[in-house]
Amino acid sequence: MSGVSGIGGAGSVEQIISLRQQIIDRSSLLKEIHQAKAAEGTAPAEPAGGGFADTLKSALDGVNATQTKASELSAGYERGEVTDIASVMLARQEAGVAFEATLQVRNKLLSAYQDIMRMGV
Repeated sequence: MSGVSGIGGAGSVEQIISLRQQIIDRSSLLKEIHQAKAAEGTAPAEPAGGGFADTLKSALDGVNATQTKASELSAGYERGEVTDIASVMLARQEAGVAFEATLQVRNKLLSAYQDIMRMGV
């Protein structure tokens, strides 16, 4: 899984959508595996791809790389090294979208955690 990386405007939005779909697909696959194991009476096995934590870490690393690239381009423009303002603005917008997507994922995770904590045993 590549995460969210690189400068590309519409391509990065497609990467975010693709990452979201991969998470949904993996979640449904894990749910199916869990149901099959529960029917057999055994405990579910660890996912082969490294699990949710690794997926989340790679996505956060991609967002960090995107923000770092945007910061470097902005600093280069301020120093006069980069003359293409369109690429600077595109990089900043991509970093903003990646951050907003990460923030929304965090909000959903926090909401899910709070819902779980409110459940009765």
